[in-house]
Amino acid sequence: MRILNFGSLNLDYVYSVEHFARPGETLAAASRAVKAGGKGLNQSVALARAGAPVSHAGCLGAGGDMLKSILEENGVDTEFLLPVPEAQGHAVIQVNRAGENCILLYGGSNRCVPEEHIRRVLSRFGRGDWLLLQNEINGLPLITELASTLGMHIVLNPSPFDGKLREIDYSQLDWILVNEIEAEQISGEREPEKVWAVLHERYPALSLLFTLGSRGSAAYRVNGDAVETCRVDAVPVKAVDTTAAGDTYTGYFIAGLTAGKPLRMCMEKASRASALSVTRPGAAESIPWRIELG
Repeated sequence: MRILNFGSLNLDYVYSVEHFARPGETLAAASRAVKAGGKGLNQSVALARAGAPVSHAGCLGAGGDMLKSILEENGVDTEFLLPVPEAQGHAVIQVNRAGENCILLYGGSNRCVPEEHIRRVLSRFGRGDWLLLQNEINGLPLITELASTLGMHIVLNPSPFDGKLREIDYSQLDWILVNEIEAEQISGEREPEKVWAVLHERYPALSLLFTLGSRGSAAYRVNGDAVETCRVDAVPVKAVDTTAAGDTYTGYFIAGLTAGKPLRMCMEKASRASALSVTRPGAAESIPWRIELG
């Protein structure tokens, strides 16, 4: 069993601000830093720090060499990174005094994945392997179609949500991981039970993980005709920066699933890891190593 994360890599330009800039407002930033990020990279780092073997596929743009180095320093396999001439994808992130963030994303190299690269990468994987996807690269419908044909277990974190996600055949997925905003965008509902009811009616074989911020997380796992449900409380901490909290949870949760751990154990460890990450500034650098969780 192997894990393939076909996802983005971003340079994060992080600005500390008193509050988020309002329309028409010019706001002085207290500090600026350039860090490694992108939902794809963050989740690969989280998987690796959780102890899972993971390969990262995607496109490495101009100026993005540090991102490849960071993946490799964390033990992520980078064999499937394709160099492209397009500028590296990046994000402009405002972090306010409460630790909340506001993000402007530029796709750049992340939106340049050629079809032949998708086919070449997936030809190296097969039945029983796991595929993790987000919505910061192009080609998701083809990737999911090919992976489903190969018999891979497919996990989608539909973030950021947009209309292109409607081109995916959700019946090909094993898991969908959403927060409250994405849940409402995809189902029209906000509460976990109602979101689950909508998705389960549409896609009976699809399992759901729903992260609820300070309200914890809920999961609904389909196993044949049975559904296992689990609700886990959030770990209370004082947040400094929430930038990679969801990605940390995703990586640790998938690491647990692929290792065959019980659902509640997967969720509780992911919740502890996510809580620890928000007590630190930055994205990938804030993700804890499994040894820190005890």
